[in-house]
Amino acid sequence: MYTNPNYPVKKFTFCPACGLKSFVPYNGKALRCNQCGILLYFNSSAAVAAIISNEEGEVLFTVRKSNPAAGMLDLPGGFVDPGETVEEALVREIQEELNLEVCSMNYLNSFANSYHYNEVLYPTCDLVFYCTVKTFNGIKASDDVQAFLFRDPRNVDLQEIGLVSIRAAIQCYIELISDELKTETNDFMPLK
Repeated sequence: MYTNPNYPVKKFTFCPACGLKSFVPYNGKALRCNQCGILLYFNSSAAVAAIISNEEGEVLFTVRKSNPAAGMLDLPGGFVDPGETVEEALVREIQEELNLEVCSMNYLNSFANSYHYNEVLYPTCDLVFYCTVKTFNGIKASDDVQAFLFRDPRNVDLQEIGLVSIRAAIQCYIELISDELKTETNDFMPLK
């Protein structure tokens, strides 16, 4: 990632503090101003995503309205705002995007991602949760969601999903539910 020409360390040359064209790479993930000495790091931004399923076990997918990956499948979620916990961000994003109220959430896993936006490559760490919602009544696509649909995750071609981290999350979820089904089947003891 550090060698990508759109990574911030490769992209910016003007110092945001003194305004001079003296910003130079410091250590692969930071820029340092040769004039005023400011050191600016580009660490991963936190983002959240939710796996929400209906009674049939279908996962609620969204369709992205904007780039990156406009028109492709995604999960509801987004970036964590400053001063916000990941849990607060998840509740807010699901409300903003789908008008749904989260009742419970359980952490699934985190996935590294690169978010390419306006010719800048932002590194992210996407935290994925399995959530339940109060009701699907009143669900509507808004904010940066073009549409929503329920699909059996095992029947989704991962190439339909626009972001690498969300593909990995769905794959992880599929493995999890497959393991749970195997465990339930293996626990079944027929009566003699």
